[in-house]
Amino acid sequence: MSLKGKVAIVTGGNSGIGASIVLELAKQGASIVIDYVTHPESTEQLEKQVHALGDRVIGVDADVSKISDWQMLIDETVKSFGQVDILVNNAGIETRSSILDTTESQYDKVLTINLKSAFFGTQLAAKQMIKQGNGGRIINITSVHEDWPMPGNIPYCLSKGGMRMLTRTAGLELAKYGILVVGVGPGAVATPINLSTMKDPKLMQELDAAIPLGRMAKPEEIAAVVAFLSGDGASYMTATTIFVDGGIMHQSPGL
Repeated sequence: MSLKGKVAIVTGGNSGIGASIVLELAKQGASIVIDYVTHPESTEQLEKQVHALGDRVIGVDADVSKISDWQMLIDETVKSFGQVDILVNNAGIETRSSILDTTESQYDKVLTINLKSAFFGTQLAAKQMIKQGNGGRIINITSVHEDWPMPGNIPYCLSKGGMRMLTRTAGLELAKYGILVVGVGPGAVATPINLSTMKDPKLMQELDAAIPLGRMAKPEEIAAVVAFLSGDGASYMTATTIFVDGGIMHQSPGL
């Protein structure tokens, strides 16, 4: 598989799953735009790693919860590399709050960063791809919780459920332009968002026992699926989600 000649934007691309996606797409030859809002030093380090692979890369400080920043991110990509071929909507947060306890600010923050950003990123990237006339790939990093309830984390589940329907509906609307829209739904992944669980041996034992494969995913395993979906081998896939969860969705909900 080769992504040489392709240009990819990865939102929230300087840590966790996003950083692994950046490196995997770079290994396949793509030019990379790393979107970030914090920890510029992490972005700089990641840029060095991409350069070492022989690929072109820039970091762009853009808050993708704001449409104006999204447009700037697209413009900077085109200015630097001439095109946008792949968009990975990866940026996301969670609050771990219930229906009874969630505040308006918590709700707004999660839905804005997770869902609004993916919606307008899809819109603006698609417009650029249509202008280019060569189709493209939009990959939404969702979660098993687009389908699977998680009591105590309702804003996150709502945002991922929204991404599910964004993926399906945008995939149908954009098919005539050759733009494929696919979701990737990870289960439990060893990233900073799960650090509190990873630091608790009892919780880790319970989680591992609940996963049929017996362990959390490595970020690189999610990135490998994203890279596949970005390439020619996934040319007939759109408007669906690929779950990368070790089988956990077939266990009891709420873990």
